[in-house]
Amino acid sequence: MAGGVIKCKAAVAWEAGKPLSLEEVEVAPPKAHEVRIKIVASAVCHTDAYTLSGADPEGCFPVILGHEGAGIVESVGEGVTKVKPGDTVIPLYIPQCGECKFCKNPHTNLCQKIRITQGKGLMPDGTSRFTCKGKQIYHFMGTSTFSEYTVVADISVAKIDAAAPLDKVCLLGCGVSTGYGAALNTAKVEAGSTCAVFGLGAVGLAVIMGCKTAGASRIIGIDLNKDKFAKAKEFGATECISPQDFKKPIQEVLMEMTDGGVDYSFECIGNVGVMRAALEACHKGWGVSVIVGVAGAGQEISTRPFQLVTGRTWKGTAFGGWKSVDNVPKLVNDYMAKKIKVDEFVTHTLPFDKINEAFELMHAGKSIRTVLNL
Repeated sequence: MAGGVIKCKAAVAWEAGKPLSLEEVEVAPPKAHEVRIKIVASAVCHTDAYTLSGADPEGCFPVILGHEGAGIVESVGEGVTKVKPGDTVIPLYIPQCGECKFCKNPHTNLCQKIRITQGKGLMPDGTSRFTCKGKQIYHFMGTSTFSEYTVVADISVAKIDAAAPLDKVCLLGCGVSTGYGAALNTAKVEAGSTCAVFGLGAVGLAVIMGCKTAGASRIIGIDLNKDKFAKAKEFGATECISPQDFKKPIQEVLMEMTDGGVDYSFECIGNVGVMRAALEACHKGWGVSVIVGVAGAGQEISTRPFQLVTGRTWKGTAFGGWKSVDNVPKLVNDYMAKKIKVDEFVTHTLPFDKINEAFELMHAGKSIRTVLNL
């Protein structure tokens, strides 16, 4: 059962827009239905940078960011039955309680059991397990993986194969699962179809992988950064284009390239203008566009209603539609069986104390994913 307070290293975001600061923090033991995890590896995702920038309406400071991690259960609070100390786990920013109306509905993965407290940066009982220099530090997305130890709700952990390399499968905690599921679960891409993927970062590459798995015959990658094209083709893109090479809007270019538009399009950036272009690049009568990227606070999407009246569908997805506790272990097994790529997303590996360098690499467009070894 749970021991005492653990002192360890964590990257604390004291305020928006400032680099993270490596600090010694105290991590309290898990309370009832909570799990304390020793984080072994954590990757850096654009969502961490989005909150750090101050653009996130739910951003609270000071906070320990990070939501793409993997580790080993150190201790459990009372009433925890699904995991035990020593288990290999991935923390989940979308939990799965199995009891709420969302969990019971097959059409969604958006468990709401701890949503309100999670959005406030707190554990389900309304308190934090982190302190630093006498101050309470907020949790992030119910995971806070930029710490050597973290505490999460017991519905926010997936127990995975103990043989899985944690410095790779941590990516299944967010980006890879999100993009892959956007294609397979949300869009339900059909064999022989034509797809367009806007934004060729980790999520976009994972969408390409999903489209390829589904048997799409044409997968068009779109990004301003042409350095990303080779990697996209490695993942299954059949061609790549940059909007800067054309005088006309990119949706018109795509409609010309595909005899009227694509069957499926995916926005993997979080830019509302690109979301519109992605919808309008879809074929009349049956085209489906999926929003995967997270736009800034207060931004709105727009198009003419005629786009939808004439048979296009606009959808969104979170964590690729996967019910997390059920599916993350299966995704890990698929990776272990070489059915999905994960290693290929990792372009850089750094020690934990170089975390700010990982953010710089991402902003410079030089990395797909940087994994930090804690």
